[in-house]
Amino acid sequence: MATNTRKKGEKRLANRDRRPKAHVTNVRISSRKVRIVINLIRGKKVDEARAILKFTPKAASPIVLKLLDSAIANAVNNNELNRQNLYIAEIYANEGPTLKRFIARSRGSASPILKRTSHISVVLDEKVD
Repeated sequence: MATNTRKKGEKRLANRDRRPKAHVTNVRISSRKVRIVINLIRGKKVDEARAILKFTPKAASPIVLKLLDSAIANAVNNNELNRQNLYIAEIYANEGPTLKRFIARSRGSASPILKRTSHISVVLDEKVD
């Protein structure tokens, strides 16, 4: 049994995705609002994506910019990739846990307030010329 587990672990390690990536979880912004920003930069080179994010007037832009900088640092320092050849291979925003709050209304009733969160992930890859 132990040899089978070891073989499965070795196989999983061999098939693991080695592309540089970064994740941020439980960000207090709706994933719908984040998707507007990340759709602007999907598939672009990292320097072009940074320029777009720097001048996009949306609340999600600084969050995604910081995440992209983290992924670039992971690629350069951990994987020793050239920054000039990097592009955004995958970027997505998933829904996180929702904070449920209530606000008082007339006649003693209450209305819900849903404070949504999101998980954002970016995966970089190197373009081969």
